[in-house]
Amino acid sequence: MTITDTDTVSWNPEALDAILSNDERRPVLFKNDRILTIDPLIGAMVGADILFVGPLIVGVGPGIVTAAGDDNAIAVDATSTTVVPAVMGSIAPAGGRGHRSEHVAKLAPGNTTDFLVVPDEPADDVVVATLLAHPEQVRALVSAGRPVLRAGADVPGRAAAPETGIPDAENLTGSPCVGVWIDRNDFLHQELSADGRYDETQGGRPDAYQGRYWIDSDRIGYLNDLGFWAYGEFQCDELHHAGYDMKLG
Repeated sequence: MTITDTDTVSWNPEALDAILSNDERRPVLFKNDRILTIDPLIGAMVGADILFVGPLIVGVGPGIVTAAGDDNAIAVDATSTTVVPAVMGSIAPAGGRGHRSEHVAKLAPGNTTDFLVVPDEPADDVVVATLLAHPEQVRALVSAGRPVLRAGADVPGRAAAPETGIPDAENLTGSPCVGVWIDRNDFLHQELSADGRYDETQGGRPDAYQGRYWIDSDRIGYLNDLGFWAYGEFQCDELHHAGYDMKLG
């Protein structure tokens, strides 16, 4: 299936719908575009293709279309557009990482399928501003291999972003996280109460830090009464927070 960009208001709707309904793990090919990979070895390419299967990029460069056809790929004609990483980091392009595997947000085989498709004209600026300042210029935003934004509008049925603001305190009675967590050196004692409050004792000094906390899957977020935020992570039966490894006392 090859869809040509004949309607700039609704860019490649049939192809993007096919990707959204793709339950067969068919490969997807965005072809004939300019790709800013941000990869130090691959660089930027014109008239190139990007091939992905689900959340994983499997090929980048010219000439992939033949192989994609053999694999019954969903092909999107991205002529006159530029594909850039959806998340741009300044450290890697500036040389702050020593190995290619450490370069963040690059469009290279083996990386996550997160990219923006924009018209060629504003592409040089898209790395800093287009998605936020000019979402109408975004032809598509692909996250983990699935379109979440197209023609400047949300894809119907996409997951809603979390609401802003401080969530209401939860009643955590019965939660396995409630109790006093103690680090290996017995320096930090962190009490997580069922009312969503925490109280830390450090080096025998009680009430060193106090505030609210929230549990989200294997993560815990803290809002101290002084106003700063922090987080921790549950790994098996341990709570890791700010360099401390704690177990329930």
